[in-house]
Amino acid sequence: MPSIRRIVGAMSGTSLDALDVALIEVAGTGMAMDVRFVAGHSVPLGSVGDFLRSFAQGHPATAEEIAEATHEFSNLHLQAVRELLGGAAADLISIHGQTVYHRPPVSWQLLQPTPIAHALGIPVVYDLRQADLAMGGQGAPLTPIADAMLLRGRAHPWAVVNLGGFVNITRGPDISAHDVCPGNLWLDALAEQLLDRPFDADGQVAASGRVDEAWLRELRGRQAQLAAERRSLGTGDEALPTLPGLSAPDTLRTAVEAIALAIRDASKDAEEILLAGGGRKNAALCSAIAAAVAPAQVLDFDVTGIPGDYREAAAWAILGALSQDQESISLPAVTGGETPIAGTWIYP
Repeated sequence: MPSIRRIVGAMSGTSLDALDVALIEVAGTGMAMDVRFVAGHSVPLGSVGDFLRSFAQGHPATAEEIAEATHEFSNLHLQAVRELLGGAAADLISIHGQTVYHRPPVSWQLLQPTPIAHALGIPVVYDLRQADLAMGGQGAPLTPIADAMLLRGRAHPWAVVNLGGFVNITRGPDISAHDVCPGNLWLDALAEQLLDRPFDADGQVAASGRVDEAWLRELRGRQAQLAAERRSLGTGDEALPTLPGLSAPDTLRTAVEAIALAIRDASKDAEEILLAGGGRKNAALCSAIAAAVAPAQVLDFDVTGIPGDYREAAAWAILGALSQDQESISLPAVTGGETPIAGTWIYP
């Protein structure tokens, strides 16, 4: 095994806004490895994203449509990795695949990795959730072990908050983690219904609204219901309570407030809150979080040396390296399961 490994991680999250790929270099092995971010790249999902969004929402599709979408989605990974590497070498590609159904113990990360491995001449590891699921775990979240490696030695109690389709949190230095609540899935659904837009750009509409206490109680009640089930969030959990007939700004501002309060409750005694994921671009959401968690300091995940936009892709590369080293990527206290080697491997 080379002393320095170059590993690509690939991630398309539940928001389905893009495919992100990240290249890292790791020195050493296992939990002692040192990680350096090299580069990141994103490509739009285009029409295949529309299909995957519909499919993940439970809309029917034919076998032909599923097979074609899988082929197109896998080719998009090939394109993205080629553009990221620009002809340079890599030792491993670790791919999440698109979650189109997740209700443990059943979970489906759609991907066809074999053409990627053979076209690039690089081993591919994918479907990392299945080993944890097979051992009775929730299969998610898996990124906390990567967060712990990137933030080890930090002076203050911290929490990494991923503002994705679902919000999830990792707390340290004594690692605990869980899914918090729907995030961008709620906000984007409201933007689609109320604004006829895929999202509220920069949270501008939400920023102009006011919090409605009655609607806030509805949303907080839904969050409490999901939290009481103590499991990873997935298919069907993004459902919103019945819309209250408020203006679009007030509806969106109230949803932003509910998400911020859930993050406050989940972050507990953290003195630093590090924000990652696409929701960082929603200024209204970030402002609400900062107000809710005060006096804790809100930071961008960039301070770790990993750009916040590529935190999950880089984390997936780290998980691939750990799997290659035959290290567990599951934390029993987080997922409820543990297995020494995760992932399905394709060799060129």
